[in-house]
Amino acid sequence: MYSTASISVLTIVHKRHDALINLMNGLAKNSILPIELIIVYINERAYPLKDEYPFKIRSLEIDTAGELNLAKARNTAIKSSSSLFNIFLDVDCIPADDLIEQYLPYSTKNILISGRVRYLKKGFADKLGWMSQLMQNSRPDPVRKDVDQFSYELFWSLNFACTKDTFHKIGGFDQNYIGYGAEDTDFGFSARNNGIAHITIDALAYHQYHPSYNPPLNHFKPIVINANQFFLKWRVWPMMGWLTKFNECGYISFKNNKITIVREPSKQEIAASLIE
Repeated sequence: MYSTASISVLTIVHKRHDALINLMNGLAKNSILPIELIIVYINERAYPLKDEYPFKIRSLEIDTAGELNLAKARNTAIKSSSSLFNIFLDVDCIPADDLIEQYLPYSTKNILISGRVRYLKKGFADKLGWMSQLMQNSRPDPVRKDVDQFSYELFWSLNFACTKDTFHKIGGFDQNYIGYGAEDTDFGFSARNNGIAHITIDALAYHQYHPSYNPPLNHFKPIVINANQFFLKWRVWPMMGWLTKFNECGYISFKNNKITIVREPSKQEIAASLIE
């Protein structure tokens, strides 16, 4: 039995200890607390955590044969949840103090709900009292900052919520996607395909800074494999911005509705794509 008044927060982790602690500290400051935080560790042991939080913490470990199967981790998390309504937060996200309060009015509706994300600046945690200065030390997501309601194509798993029933109607995350790329868009497309409405609300999370790559050559091979997988399923290409750059740089070729790897980026090229 699931209580309609109960809410669980779910996150998945791989080599993100400090980020996880910041997420938990932010969650503890929320105006409405979850009944539990479920943490799914991918290909690593659960971190030792202090027993000082005002919600139950449940840690699970999954082995995905060395690969990062993010879909399996999220599916495992919601399967283990004690609540009807579930909020998924990326481990790099710190929830705003009213994040759960913002989601609460939608906790019994058969819809997919996206929250918003702002990006914290480099060195955001260097100043005393930084947890109370998240808005000042962050910038809006450059892709979605002027979008009131995200399309299904713009769905992302950093910050979203739905009931268990809605998640199952969507079909969960497709575990055929391994590593980085396309699994979020696939989930959004599955929601649309199964008649699930998608709305965006002002439930805000702050994404913790870490170095990134543009284009993401550090995830080159999974992106190509997942793009082919996505096209076979939906007959459209995802991640066209990145794929176009890969093509322009001579890493891939498009032929007969399939992407073929011409050559993989070198270590030097990957390093050169690193941005601060």
